[in-house]
Amino acid sequence: MLAALLMAGLTLALRAPWPRGRAQWTQAAVSGLLLHAGYLGAVTYGIAQHLPAGVMSVIVGLQPLLTGLLSGPLLGESVSPRQWAGLGLGFVGVVLVVLGRAPGGGAYTAPALLAALFALLATTLGTLYQRRSGADVPLLGGTTGQYAASAVAMLTLTAIHGGAYIHWNTEFTVSLVWLTLALSVGAILLLLTLIRRMPAARVSSLFYLVPPLVVIEAYFLYGERLSALALVGLLGCVGGVLLASVTPKVRGAFARGRAA
Repeated sequence: MLAALLMAGLTLALRAPWPRGRAQWTQAAVSGLLLHAGYLGAVTYGIAQHLPAGVMSVIVGLQPLLTGLLSGPLLGESVSPRQWAGLGLGFVGVVLVVLGRAPGGGAYTAPALLAALFALLATTLGTLYQRRSGADVPLLGGTTGQYAASAVAMLTLTAIHGGAYIHWNTEFTVSLVWLTLALSVGAILLLLTLIRRMPAARVSSLFYLVPPLVVIEAYFLYGERLSALALVGLLGCVGGVLLASVTPKVRGAFARGRAA
């Protein structure tokens, strides 16, 4: 809700255009439900069901591979063998980073695993849908529509489950400000801009840089040691992104539409 209000205020302040007609508002709503409510909601639920964050990272880490697999038939974007190698290497790097810093396992409940799989599907389909249908939707106004639809969905789910109690303290407030400004506004606007300008598989490969950065930040902020396995995985993630950064060819009707 806060992100929707901030984006609406930014759109008004800059006099940026709003989505035009029912089609563009619908596109914004669908993208928001997939990229925000579906993905983040499922990740939060899975972790609340005691699925370790490392396991969640590995499952959601399949997103670049799944995006590359579907980008051909859905978008007409071919993925070269070199890019496939980069996507595969990046995923192996994610697994090694997680194994190098996460404690060993235990049994996971079916709802938790289903939530992780739903998050994977939601973020993949959201990326592909935004790439295919979101090019003509105004960035700021469209993002406002995404967050508004997500807010309605999450508030409805919260009401169904009996509401929520918020314990306000310094840590929660700082986290809320960071999540709203840096992630929900800054990072999402950057992601949507990249999706407009770059092939879907190439954009998704950048997510492989998240686990290495988490390891590095944890080392400096919390003193967590970097194991040899995590370091190897870090190098794999970076190498995978470099391999996958080759621009793929675009073919078919989607290519003609973009060229026009």
